[in-house]
Amino acid sequence: MSLKDQITEDMKTAMRAKDTERLGTIRLLQAAIKQKEVDERVTLDDTAVIAIVDKLIKQRKDSIAAFTQAARQDLADKEASEITVLQAYLPARLSADEVAAEVKALVAELGATGAGDMGKVMGAAKSRLAGKADMGAVSAAVKAALAG
Repeated sequence: MSLKDQITEDMKTAMRAKDTERLGTIRLLQAAIKQKEVDERVTLDDTAVIAIVDKLIKQRKDSIAAFTQAARQDLADKEASEITVLQAYLPARLSADEVAAEVKALVAELGATGAGDMGKVMGAAKSRLAGKADMGAVSAAVKAALAG
């Protein structure tokens, strides 16, 4: 079963269970998927759906930071619950050690030496680790590998 089919099934389950919070988040995800498909006139595969889920989670994290700074804990909690629902659609993430090992291998493969090679390494890391690791953590690992 594809990820899109799984999301549709989960939406139906949430409707039957009258789980309005989960249903709202899943509908939001489906709307983002449909928007991308309509804009680009393509049918998204699982990798593209995972990229959309990643983007939505990043937006939620940014919102939580803004809401916490503005002392709106009620809204921050709502965003956090949406993140929990969205994370169910992501594959298992690599640990920090695994990310560091992948980045070191990439740096060695590309022959990168200094901070000037950051873009080249990040481009390769993005294609290899997309959906498997948080790109913020990958970026930090690349900086550390190129600095050391």
